[in-house]
Amino acid sequence: MTDLLRPWQVADAWAMGLALDEARRAVLTADVPVGAVVIGPGGEVVGRGRNVREARADPTGHAEILALRSASENLGRWRLDDCTLVVTLEPCLMCAGATVLARIPRLVLGAWDPKAGACGSQWDVVRDRRLNHRVEVVGGVRAEECGLLLQRFFEAQRD
Repeated sequence: MTDLLRPWQVADAWAMGLALDEARRAVLTADVPVGAVVIGPGGEVVGRGRNVREARADPTGHAEILALRSASENLGRWRLDDCTLVVTLEPCLMCAGATVLARIPRLVLGAWDPKAGACGSQWDVVRDRRLNHRVEVVGGVRAEECGLLLQRFFEAQRD
């Protein structure tokens, strides 16, 4: 018997492929390869981002922040309460906070970040009961690909 993927699993894997494309572009500017996309209510890409901290000398130049900004600009609103954020690496504290503040209802992530992840690994900001909004987290989508991209990047940095 074969395992059949549900439609949302197929859509998540497709969107993660787009986020991986963004992550690969980050390597061109010596940035950590993290990519993100925001999927709109109709299943369309409404925002894209990749790490640009090195390229722009910007400590807030994280993939998720740029994808959320892009989606807000494209949709003409800051409330992204009908969108999904897809990112190759578990968001940090800043990005998890921005996800909550943007009212994102669903976060799809690739690799977990045991050192700095704020969506279940080190902290769980997106599901903190003290906040007025909580985010559904779907983890491990194409995790091996996402993790391998990061692993290869850091191995090259050490060489």
